Amino acid sequence: MNSETKNCQNCKKDFIIEPEDFKFYEKIKVPAPTFCPDCRFQKRLLFRNNRVFYRHECVICKKSILSVYSKKRLYIIYCHDCWLSDEWNPLDYGREYDFSVPFFSQFQLLQLEVPRSNLYQTNFVSSEYCNYGLDLKECYLLFGGINNERVYFSNQIFDSQDSLDIAFSEKIQFSYELFECARTNLLFFSYNCTDCIDSYYLLDCRNCMNCFGCVGLVNKQYNIFNQQYTKEKYQEFIKSNNIGSYKIHLDNLEKLKKLNLKIPHRYAHIYKSINSNGDDLYEVRNTHNSFSSRQAENSKYLFFSRNNTKDSYDTSFQGFNAELLYEIAHGFGGSNGAFGIRNFSNQDSRYNEECHDCLNIFGCEGLYKKQYCILNKQYTKEEYEDLIPKIIKHMDDMPYVDKKGRTYKYGEFFPSELSPFAYNESIAQEYFPLDKREAIEKGYNWEDAEIRNYKIDIECTDIPDGIKDITDDIINKVIACEHAGKCKEQCTEAFRIFPEELKFYKRMNLPLPRLCPNCRHYQRINLRNPLKLWHRKCMKEGCQNEFETTYAPDRSEIVYCERCYQQEIY
Repeated sequence: MNSETKNCQNCKKDFIIEPEDFKFYEKIKVPAPTFCPDCRFQKRLLFRNNRVFYRHECVICKKSILSVYSKKRLYIIYCHDCWLSDEWNPLDYGREYDFSVPFFSQFQLLQLEVPRSNLYQTNFVSSEYCNYGLDLKECYLLFGGINNERVYFSNQIFDSQDSLDIAFSEKIQFSYELFECARTNLLFFSYNCTDCIDSYYLLDCRNCMNCFGCVGLVNKQYNIFNQQYTKEKYQEFIKSNNIGSYKIHLDNLEKLKKLNLKIPHRYAHIYKSINSNGDDLYEVRNTHNSFSSRQAENSKYLFFSRNNTKDSYDTSFQGFNAELLYEIAHGFGGSNGAFGIRNFSNQDSRYNEECHDCLNIFGCEGLYKKQYCILNKQYTKEEYEDLIPKIIKHMDDMPYVDKKGRTYKYGEFFPSELSPFAYNESIAQEYFPLDKREAIEKGYNWEDAEIRNYKIDIECTDIPDGIKDITDDIINKVIACEHAGKCKEQCTEAFRIFPEELKFYKRMNLPLPRLCPNCRHYQRINLRNPLKLWHRKCMKEGCQNEFETTYAPDRSEIVYCERCYQQEIY
């Protein structure tokens, strides 16, 4: 079987389907996609809202709750406890399959009728304003994570405590403003670092202690902007640097940026892996075009897939022993599943949303421990197996066509029109940012921000420069965000400092932020290289090695192959 070039029906760009891709599609019994990998990823992200909350009342217990669903969407919202309870039965909403109407139109009606959980919280203690997580205690505005305590303004965090403004990191303590870091303590304003302690402004450093403004160091101590100092000179520098000054903080960032362009960079952050490409990969084998993933095998187009994903394509935010998955978004476990949203441990499933521990289900919403169901209607094994081929043929014969003319037959992920969220509510805005005009032109929904009549107490330009000059009366005052809503970053235009946050800044001698939590989040994730690969040669003189890298050819960084990087840095 040869490679085949196709034209994406969304962005109109060509993309290539390789022979091994066709083998996977044949194995899982789905046709080849008609959307390119980027557009497939964008569409999956459109079905996840991390951080835009609305106030609702649980339909069953009448408790006031936060929800990710706008009231304009007319969904039935239960609190998480009531949604998991025996107070209702999702099979009561089952419907006969109608061969005179496209499948996705029928599923859309089911989405509106079946109750939804307000948020995705399991064992949360004093962590109301958090979403997508397990075992959180006293956390605030933490979106995605497991086993965290007192972690604030963060995203995709694991096994961490007492830290603020962290993203895509694990085992973090007493740290601030980190991205893609692991096993750190007292680390500040750093990214792509592991096993670093008591340091500031580090990039791509490993096992460093008492370092400041360094790039690419390994097993070092008492370094300042990659220059070795004595312990006494280093301590003298730290005392005189006035780390709590916002102006000096900006100067340090600028110095770090300049140093970053002088130090060679590894072509990709890939560790303990075999025959794989992408970036931020650890312990993967035969995994390609994948990013921010761990323990994966024989897979492609993964993003943030963790803990044993095997033989899977196009999965995002997926964890725990998953196998033979395709076009799956935001779930845990399962096998032989395709086209799913927030599913847990299902087997032999297609086109389901928020179903848990089910077997042989198709087009279902909110089921738990069921089997042989279609559109939430119970069937016998024989009836189910007889009906499924007829539905697949019907999806091909009567496809769903969206308002932009994009066609959805069997084998395509859910149309964007079925997303419960507007484009700017979803995390698609984080990875493929659009303004309102662009989103509407592309056929996406847009949620206009409510008019905010904040009474600004402090303009960001009026915040004292040094943390030592910040008094306790700043707590809960309304501070204007520096972006003032003029960005594509879900800016809230204003923010407050709460007591525990201020204690942390003062204890760690850190300057007060000038951006709202949403804009700070966007600054962190923008540190990541594009989720795209370019074919390049090593820039070390005399080396002819070639590789796939997330560093575009027109960028200014020095990029080395693995061998040359090891020789130069280690």
